[in-house]
Amino acid sequence: MNGFCAVFKRELKGYFSTPVAYVFLVIFLFFAGYLPFRDGFFEMRQADLTLFFKALPLLFIFMVPAAAMRLWAEERKTGSIELLLTLPITIPQAVLGKFFAAWAFLTIAQLLTFPLPATVAYLGSPDPGLIAAGYLGAFLMAGGFLAIGSFFSALTKNQVISFILSVAACGILIYAGMPSTLEYLSASVSPALGKIMEALSFQVRFDAIQRGVIAARDLAYFLILIAAWIYASTLVLEERKAN
Repeated sequence: MNGFCAVFKRELKGYFSTPVAYVFLVIFLFFAGYLPFRDGFFEMRQADLTLFFKALPLLFIFMVPAAAMRLWAEERKTGSIELLLTLPITIPQAVLGKFFAAWAFLTIAQLLTFPLPATVAYLGSPDPGLIAAGYLGAFLMAGGFLAIGSFFSALTKNQVISFILSVAACGILIYAGMPSTLEYLSASVSPALGKIMEALSFQVRFDAIQRGVIAARDLAYFLILIAAWIYASTLVLEERKAN
């Protein structure tokens, strides 16, 4: 536990010790505010955050891998990973410490979007339960994307390659669950394949949660997926340490 806490504090502090984190937050908050208004927030004449949560998957596909690509790739590129792995901490502690620090950073970024729900509350009477459910879904989706990004960051020391692979994997898990994709797969390929892709998709789970339908199977999906990718990251690093 001490090893985990040490890595967590080191990583979280590291985010705010350079301008990179602040640039990331500015870009994230700009697009988080811009995309809902671009898609017709005022034209809807409805005080809710539907368009905001609708835009988040697309935003996360690029922003979360951008935050994740440095987790291990930077350590391997600079050679500091060897120093980190010689410390009296286990690889699982290091992986979890880095992951939860990055997840905390992304959670801070999401919490900084509070002017949006505040504006919606000023303009009308939105359902606070739906807003809370939407943020819960966003929190879990960010964790899922981050776990995927952590794996690809551990796999390569090139941050650009890590970013591209993470974007591709996250994009597949989102767009596989789009209604048009599922309809095409079911009609043109195989209904069974459509069902499989629907079961694996982030989009389907996130849509259900942001509508306020918080089912145990959806929560379990995100938690199992996060655990699986973190475990895969640990295996990759264990193998590299052994070699």
